[in-house]
Amino acid sequence: MMNRILALFLLTTAPLLAQEPSADRIQKHIEKLASDKMKGRGTGSRENAKAAAYIARHFRKYGLKPLGEDGFYQHFTAKVRRVVVLDSIRKAANVIGFLDNGATHTIVIGAHYDHLGTGNQGSSLAENAQGQIHNGADDNASGVAGLLELAQYYAKNNVKEPYNLLFMAFGAEELGLLGSRHFLNHPTLPLDRLNFMICMDMIGRYDPNRGVGIGGYGTADAWPDVFKGVTADIKFFTDRAGNGGSDNAAFYAKQIPVLFFHTGGHPDYHKPGDDPDKIDAKAEEEILRLEIKLIDNAMKLPKMTFTPVK
Repeated sequence: MMNRILALFLLTTAPLLAQEPSADRIQKHIEKLASDKMKGRGTGSRENAKAAAYIARHFRKYGLKPLGEDGFYQHFTAKVRRVVVLDSIRKAANVIGFLDNGATHTIVIGAHYDHLGTGNQGSSLAENAQGQIHNGADDNASGVAGLLELAQYYAKNNVKEPYNLLFMAFGAEELGLLGSRHFLNHPTLPLDRLNFMICMDMIGRYDPNRGVGIGGYGTADAWPDVFKGVTADIKFFTDRAGNGGSDNAAFYAKQIPVLFFHTGGHPDYHKPGDDPDKIDAKAEEEILRLEIKLIDNAMKLPKMTFTPVK
C-alpha cells in the first residue's frame, strides 16, 4: 500500500517538478547557443537567425502565443556603429512569446541572444579579434537559457497568474540595445500595460565572493516590499540604478520599472574565451529560483509606480 501511495505521489508531482529550473537544461541551452558551430551569433549572420529559431521553437513548445509582427518574430534593421566590415546594415529580429493570463497588465522577462560573431562588429576586447569566434556563453547565452527556463516554468506550472508574462529575446543588443529600443518604439503590446521588466545579461559566471547583482532596486516604490524576507542559496545584493548594463536601460528610459540580474565582469568578457565550459549552471539555477520568488512576490502587488533614480 505504501509503495502505491509513493508511486501516486511521484506521478502527480513529477510534471510540476520537471518545470523547475534545471542546471542540466541550462547547460544544454548554453552549449547549443554558444558552440563553435554558432560562430558567435553575430547580428545579421545565419547563425544568429538559427539562434532566433531555436528560441522560437522552444516558445512554441511551451505553448506561448506569438506576439511579434511575423509570428514570434519582430524584424528590424540593425546598423553596426563601429564599422569594421562593409555590411554595416544587417537584418535582425526580436523573438517574442506571450503567456496570456487574461490580466490587464503584463510583466516583461527579457535577455539578448546576439553576440560578437567572429570579431567584426568592433566591440571585441581581444587582440587580432577579426576571424576569431566569440562564443558568448556568458554574454548572453546564459541569459537566454534563463529566459527559456522561466518561460517553461510559468507556462507549465498550471497556475493562472494575476499578470500576463511577455518573454522577449532581443536582437542586436551588442550594437546599442537596438532590439529593445525597436520594440519600445514599435510595441506589439501597449506600453501602458507593462508593469515592470526583468533583464538577464551575463548570469552564468557566479562568484560566491561577489554574489549576483540586482540592479534597478530604486526604479519602483514597491521593490523593497518585493524583496522583504526573500532568501536564496546564493549570495545577492541590490543596486538602485536601472539605466545601465543592458536592455533594461531602454525600458528604464520609457519609465518602466526594471530589475537587472548580472554576475559581474570577468577576463573573458567580449573575448573568444567566453566558452560554455566556464559556466556555473548550478548557480544559475539558483539565480532563477531567486527570480521566481521575486516575480511571484511582485505579482501579489498592484501595478508598480516608476521612480527615477537620481
